[in-house]
Parts: sequence; C-alpha cells; structure tokens
Amino acid sequence: MTTPAITRAMFDDVMVPNYAPGKIIPVRGQGSRVWDQEGKEYVDLAGGIAVTSLGHAHPGLLGALTSQAEKIWHLSNVMTNEPAIHLARTLCDLTFAERVFFANSGGEANEAAFKLARRHAWTHFGPEKHEIIAFRNSFHGRTLFTVSVGGQPKYLEGFEPAPQGIHHADFNDLASVEKLISDKTCAIVVEPIQGEGGIMPAAPGFLEGLRELCDKHNALLVFDEVQTGVGRTGHFYAYQKYGVTPDILSTAKSLGGGFPVGAMLTTAKIAESLGVGTHGSTYGGNPLACAVAQRVVDIVSQPDVLKGVEARSTRLRQGMEAIGEKYGVFDQVRGAGLLLGGVLSEKWQGKAKDFLNAGLDEGVMVLIAGPNVVRLAPSLIIPESDIEEAMVRFERAVAKVAG
Repeated sequence: MTTPAITRAMFDDVMVPNYAPGKIIPVRGQGSRVWDQEGKEYVDLAGGIAVTSLGHAHPGLLGALTSQAEKIWHLSNVMTNEPAIHLARTLCDLTFAERVFFANSGGEANEAAFKLARRHAWTHFGPEKHEIIAFRNSFHGRTLFTVSVGGQPKYLEGFEPAPQGIHHADFNDLASVEKLISDKTCAIVVEPIQGEGGIMPAAPGFLEGLRELCDKHNALLVFDEVQTGVGRTGHFYAYQKYGVTPDILSTAKSLGGGFPVGAMLTTAKIAESLGVGTHGSTYGGNPLACAVAQRVVDIVSQPDVLKGVEARSTRLRQGMEAIGEKYGVFDQVRGAGLLLGGVLSEKWQGKAKDFLNAGLDEGVMVLIAGPNVVRLAPSLIIPESDIEEAMVRFERAVAKVAG
C-alpha cells in the first residue's frame, strides 16, 4: 500500500477541528531556521510558543535523548528513575524549591499546583478555605480546572459548570485583589508576565503586594511560570527577576526544549499535603523527558546564556521599535528577555493575525498574544545574524500589511 503524500488539506479530513493551523507544514529545523515541505526557509521567532528554548535539532538535546533511549524509556511512577531524581535535585538547587512533581505539560503542572493549594488549605484549615483568586486575561491551561482559573471566559464557554470558588481580579490592581481576598482564600495564582493575555509584565510593587496579602490571609502564592520560566526573561525563573518568592511554581514549555515535560515546584512543608495516592501522572517524570530537560537546564542556567538572553532581547526590541515607528503599527514593545510583544496601535487593532500571516509569506515565523499583540519568543540562543535577517523579513511583512 502506497502512503499518500501528506498535505495541509488532509488535516481537515482527519483531525478534530479545534485547531486552525497555517497553510505550511514545516518538516525540518536547524537552530533558528525551519524549512517547509516545499523547501522554503523561515527564521523562527515563535519558538513553538516559547518552547524550543535551544532551537531545533540542538546536538546536546539530541545526544541526551538518544543516549537515554538506548537505556530505558518508561517505568511509570510505580518505580522511580535516575533522570527524574537528577532533574528534581537540579531544579531544587537552582530555585527556592525543595520538592518537585513532574507532569507532561504546563496545564498538568498547573492542575497539580491548584490541587496542592486546595489540599494544603483543606489539611491545615478545613474545607471552607478553598477559594482561589486569579486574574482577568490570564491563561493557565486547558483542563476544566485550569481553564476555570484562567481569566478568559471564551475558553470556558460551553464547558460549564465550572469548578466553584474561583474569583478574578484585575492584573496589576492590588485594590481589586484586596476586595476579593478573605480567610476563605487558599491561593492567589498569577503569571509574573501575562503571556496569552498580551505580554503584560507585572507592575512594580504588584507581586510584592500579592505576597503580603497571601501572608496576611494564610494563602499560598502560586506563580505560573510555564511561559516565563527556564531563562525566558533572562533569569532562570522570572520570580528571581522580580525578587518575590512564591510558595508554588509551575513550569513547562522551555523546560523540555520541545520534548513534552512539565513540573510543579514547592517547599517540603507544603508538599506534605500531597501524600501517597493523592495525585499522579502515568508519564510524568519519565526518563526520556527528564534526560532531555536535564540537558536544557544545564545549558540555560549558565550565566553566559542568561546574559545572552538580555543582549538578544535588546536587539529584538530595538528592531521591533524601529519597525513600529517607521510604519506606525506599534504603540510599544513590552515584555522581558525573549518574551516580547509589539502592541498594535489604534489603527491596527485586531489585526495581529495579519502580521503573522504576512510574516510567513516573507519567511519569518512570529506569534500573536490576542488580537492586538504580535509576540516573539525565539530560541534563547538564536544567533545575532538570524535576528538581523528576521527583522529584515518582518519589516517586509509589515510594509506589505501597512501598504
């Protein structure tokens, strides 16, 4: 039987229609360059939505994966494995954490974080202390619990009834949090920089204020660092950039460099509330994922790599600002490190997808963060020459859209 040629049209015939992928199918990547089925080359400023932290086909990650693949792939959590213990130890050494739970994605890491927050409150204070405060325009995953905590109603529509006891305040508005918090609050959940909500950084004093409110009300502070973690902001985790330590932290995306892995980090005292049998994951902490993530962490945590993120950020920001000023398309470029967002000016509101599509036509891959923000989240080690070429191509795309 002859295997038919794979085309974009086939997607609509065989896949559930919850995605609307672009018209190209990438088939090969090397560093920060990607090639499609037709052999056309693209500079990748999307990074698989802030995932491919070391680019495509990184030799260190290939070596870690193939080496582990020759040993053992999977055991389940009936037994532990060496790569999982090694990675957990490393994450604890590099952060505030003392205990780690491994999952397969950011959504699963957040699910574990939110369950731990409720379980901890139930254990120490009773069932009445179960309420969670999150923020409008936040995004925490696609499970029913995480999409309910997320502050974008469109993702919950049609899946109600949602878990109860979840309230939403306004990001960067401490007063709105103070109106909601009470002794029934078990946790405040926040992204240090809102990702899907438009690359919106926390304002000075905001995270500090949340820490104080949590301490006052015996609530846990949960940082969702799925998108900001593992070097993305120029610090290993963004909480280190802001100088505010959470009680629980979720991480994924860049952690595996493209291999599915997620983790929840917390203290030993808080972790006690998830005793044997209270939570689990069949694939979480599997040797393949942990071996790859270990190599990512070993590379990204190096001071020269983190310093390089800041240098690359400056060049990308300058390029985007220059394009924005020349064509009048961006009001500002905001974010941190290599998580940047060009905020569209009033004239171009709602047109972010147009710039993404024009970018593909010109050979550069970018993202959007809502209808009004063009998002960049490239490899943390993207070569300067690729940044320069990407800006040339993106300017052509902007010129095409702006007329």
